[in-house]
Amino acid sequence: MAPMNDILKPARSVAFIRVAAIKPLLEQFASRQSKARELLHKHRILPSVLDDNYAVIPLHRFVAFFEDAASSLDAPAFGAKLGATLTPGDIGPMGVLVSFSPTIRSAFENLSKFVNSLQNSTTSSVRQDGDILIWSYRIADDSIWPRRHDAEYSLAASCQLIRTNFKVNWQPMEVHFEHEAPEQADAIRRIFKAPVLFKQSSNRIIMNVEEADRVYRTENKELTLILERHIGDLINETNVGNSITAKVKSLIELYIGVRPITIGLIAEELGLKPRTLQRRLEDEGTSIRILTLACRQELASRLLSTSASTMSDVAQALGYADGAVFSRAFKGWAGHPPSKA
Repeated sequence: MAPMNDILKPARSVAFIRVAAIKPLLEQFASRQSKARELLHKHRILPSVLDDNYAVIPLHRFVAFFEDAASSLDAPAFGAKLGATLTPGDIGPMGVLVSFSPTIRSAFENLSKFVNSLQNSTTSSVRQDGDILIWSYRIADDSIWPRRHDAEYSLAASCQLIRTNFKVNWQPMEVHFEHEAPEQADAIRRIFKAPVLFKQSSNRIIMNVEEADRVYRTENKELTLILERHIGDLINETNVGNSITAKVKSLIELYIGVRPITIGLIAEELGLKPRTLQRRLEDEGTSIRILTLACRQELASRLLSTSASTMSDVAQALGYADGAVFSRAFKGWAGHPPSKA
């Protein structure tokens, strides 16, 4: 019988972040490519996905990579300093939308509303308390820890967006972080040009309401609508249900064709033991094998419908050794060869 704590342990949320977010980190290893490859391998981030800014990688692996990168480069205030170099294009359409916002308040509201287009399982909000406005940011999964450099990067990057698009010398009234004060606290305060408090309940930027509501430009409503629709589509791509089956399906879709799909791999991503994951899938009437086959069938159908896909391409995308192996598998589930699909 499994230990009770294994039975009751919740699965880690399936959290993703776009590859675009890791690009600025990798640029810091320009003269140390071998170290970058070592860290990518350690955190199982596949180099093959890094060419596509819209591809996703597990958020917990990105955060751990960020922490290790700071240590490896021996860079004080690494996350905050990197965030202070951000440009709107670095975070894709969300950054462009922020740059078109008419006020600082609306810029932070757009960051809160659309942050999940860049990374999911993240909470962000804007609220007013009297004459101050508070923007908060926090990774929802508490098992992703430590995450100091992600938090400092995210808040510094947000400040930089405001300085780039609204007021070059903009200063928040106060900045809060949930982690303990690092040795380089003074360097972080200089980057934010504001008092910085640590060991708070969330990561926050606090600002003056009057300044936040000053109008800097007229909103282009048509362009804003186009961007919001595109960003909404990006958010929908990474929406994951709460059931174990939904979480496993999303991970199979992420790794199929690039890593062997095993119960061990998926269990590790969810923070569970393989047997625990197997039991929970059985409770929902399914298994890794069934879900992997369903994913392959769906992907095969989609790829075979395009004339540009060769049998070898489809086999590789589905994780088969070659076209012949894929053809046998396809005939086994469809009853006819893929050439007649």
